[in-house]
Amino acid sequence: MRILHTADIHIGQTLYQNYSRTEEHLFFFSQIEEWIRNYKPEALVISGDVFDIQMPGITTKKFFNDFFVELHRQFPELTIVISAGNHDSSSRLNADRMIWEAHNVHIIATPPPPDLSRAREKWQEDFIVRTEGGYIIALPFLPGERTEQIQFLLDYVNEENSCHKPVVMTAHATVAGTDWTGHEFIGNVRTVEANAFGRGFDYLAMGHIHRPQTIGHLNDVEEEVVTYPAPVIRYSGSPLRISCDEEYPHSVSLVDIDSHGGAATVRQLFTDELIKFHTLPADGSSFTSFDETMEAIKAFAEQTQRGYFRVRIDIGADIPPDFNQNVYDIIESRPYVRYNPKIIWTGRKEQGIDIGETAVFEIADLQQMTDPLKFIERTIDRYPDISLDDIRIMFKEVEREIEGN
Repeated sequence: MRILHTADIHIGQTLYQNYSRTEEHLFFFSQIEEWIRNYKPEALVISGDVFDIQMPGITTKKFFNDFFVELHRQFPELTIVISAGNHDSSSRLNADRMIWEAHNVHIIATPPPPDLSRAREKWQEDFIVRTEGGYIIALPFLPGERTEQIQFLLDYVNEENSCHKPVVMTAHATVAGTDWTGHEFIGNVRTVEANAFGRGFDYLAMGHIHRPQTIGHLNDVEEEVVTYPAPVIRYSGSPLRISCDEEYPHSVSLVDIDSHGGAATVRQLFTDELIKFHTLPADGSSFTSFDETMEAIKAFAEQTQRGYFRVRIDIGADIPPDFNQNVYDIIESRPYVRYNPKIIWTGRKEQGIDIGETAVFEIADLQQMTDPLKFIERTIDRYPDISLDDIRIMFKEVEREIEGN
């Protein structure tokens, strides 16, 4: 069984509140098409966060529709499995499920029932996709553990699997022992133990963590091809950098599984970036004055046709309050030279200068909290002017999403 595994695409992302990534996603999708053409997987598995926000706009939905309809047109035999992540709205994705199945696209967005004794008959069929080469059990982001339900699904497939075909399962969570370098979460990250996903899968196609990695084999993160004995738990990682902090190669995983209980060979297909990320100064030092910083930004803008950039500045530098506006003025005529206004300050923080930050929180961030009190304490400390009414509204939205599941 051969699958192409990816996750955390974040279609519709607007980076640094200014920059649409549509062209970058188009460039990535062209690579997906080429890989499918060359490697001929029988399934494309997307393990959550296909969208960046839970209420994507009409343009973003059309972009999604156009791509997957065209992908089906080019590769009608390809099975496409999309499970919802915490950035996706399960109810909105689920609403189109029956329509997409006509195009061999299987969308699994609603978690398994919380009480098996009250579940409708054959509920498990909603989570199982059968291919010629094996089985895919697709699990979306779960608001809590569903260990009993997961094991029920695995046992159900095992009873049917008399030919010992490979069993792939998807999940969207943070597994204990994961390296989440590059992520910035509010509060503590909610993690689950690997054994919460049960016994009986050969390859667990994870989403949620953006760094490609195989759990228990973190030394292999940059190896191009590795073979592991089943069971394998792997994050494909996000195919694109989601922020400047993700300073590592991004890829999708081409996975070959020889049999149920056999071995899985993972080949990383490294993605090309249409717009690369930079930190100035490039030598790892820090700017020490406003004029020095401005000159370096001008030179970067003149020399670079495409690029995201941020700056590293010594905390003792004399930086004016309108610093960011000065930067935007320099790059105004260069739409593909893009500025990350989150400055990296170095030096003694007690001498600090606060240019200011904007408090931007999403439902997807709040879902990761393990300690709401710690979140509130950090929020008030970092953003003393934030409205507590806004925080209450966000928590209500989280509650509605959970109740909807």
